[in-house]
Amino acid sequence: MTIPTKLFNGLLSKLGPGLLYAGAAIGVSHLVQSTRAGGMFGFDLIIAILVIHVIKYPFFEFGPRYTAATGNNILHGYQKLGEWAVWIYLLMTLSTMFIIQAAVTVVTAGLFTHIFGLEELGGHDPQVIDAIISSLILIICFTLLVSGRYMLLDKLIKVIVLILSATTIFAVIALTLDNSNHYSSRALHFDITDTAQLLFLAAFLGWMPAPVEISVWHSIWSESKNDNEGRITSMQETLFDFRVGFIGTAFLAMCFLAIGAMVMHGSGVEFKTGGAAFAEQLLDMYRQALGDWAYPIVAIAALTTMFSTTLTLLDAFPRTISISLERISPQKFQHNKNNRTYISWLLITITGTLSLLFFFTPSMGEMVKVATVIAFVAAPVLAILNTLAMFDKSIPEEYRPGKGMLVWCLMGLASLISCSIGYLWLM
Repeated sequence: MTIPTKLFNGLLSKLGPGLLYAGAAIGVSHLVQSTRAGGMFGFDLIIAILVIHVIKYPFFEFGPRYTAATGNNILHGYQKLGEWAVWIYLLMTLSTMFIIQAAVTVVTAGLFTHIFGLEELGGHDPQVIDAIISSLILIICFTLLVSGRYMLLDKLIKVIVLILSATTIFAVIALTLDNSNHYSSRALHFDITDTAQLLFLAAFLGWMPAPVEISVWHSIWSESKNDNEGRITSMQETLFDFRVGFIGTAFLAMCFLAIGAMVMHGSGVEFKTGGAAFAEQLLDMYRQALGDWAYPIVAIAALTTMFSTTLTLLDAFPRTISISLERISPQKFQHNKNNRTYISWLLITITGTLSLLFFFTPSMGEMVKVATVIAFVAAPVLAILNTLAMFDKSIPEEYRPGKGMLVWCLMGLASLISCSIGYLWLM
């Protein structure tokens, strides 16, 4: 084994929950919303990506930081604040999990349907086809999770995120070198006085880089890694792992926005809202801009992006719900080797998601908008809980964030609360 290979494998072995975070974060917010933002407004909103990452950074860091400091996931910190804090998190999760899982899964299904040419499957309505393909995807994810759980998830996401990163960066470089792309500086640009555009911005930032509750998932994945390795990962290793994932998602968000800007901005073509229709439009426009050789690259990047997000979300909801219930009622929901509570909620999540897709058949665009806006409005609540848990006096002083981070948190909270109030006012 060569020295570069050893170094690469050594670096990869240090990454775990941070890449799970990336796998969950890089999905609808990147493939759909970032690409759409670039297609609609060119490079105008690239600064918004940077700003929202700066604002949300402390609240995402506090999830894995709490686990490194205490050995427990951050829901333990919520419980120390009072049972009410765990209930808030649990109720928010229960009220949003089906629409979020459905929004992510139907985008994945749309890509799968188009890439494998299943649009005319049985002559069904496109939304029914998306629901059928979504069922197959969720069955595959269920099988992977119950057979391998964290270790398999950890290994899968490492591969998927690496494929995604390589193919996306390659696509951006190829577009940059291609002088025939459609980008036009004279096309539509973002207007802060336009209410409709501000509402789009809220939906765009709601899942950028991800919903704040992903910090709880990250903390739980970190705890699972500690359990599997029989040790508590050091603060230095934990923060390195987190920052690689966080900075990586920010960079890839800008890459997807750049792809949208260079391929779609000024082309005069409007985005479609159906899952397969959006996938066809996205991939075909890339092919028109770059040539047929680019299609497999973009297709792999898109499909692996959404599958990784679907898989990680399907693991995160049942896992966090079962742990929340254990915090609220430890005698009734004791952790056991078979993890029956986890599997039960895994089945409930799949059933609720498919019920939404089969019986309510909302469009992909509607589900994405609702899910992202909910995340945007709910962000301040979870950010406050994370801040209170991390600055609790029970945290060893050497692991507690300093005054500078506290000021950063307060400024971030003020920004999130102001934006949520502003959005509700505009509605």
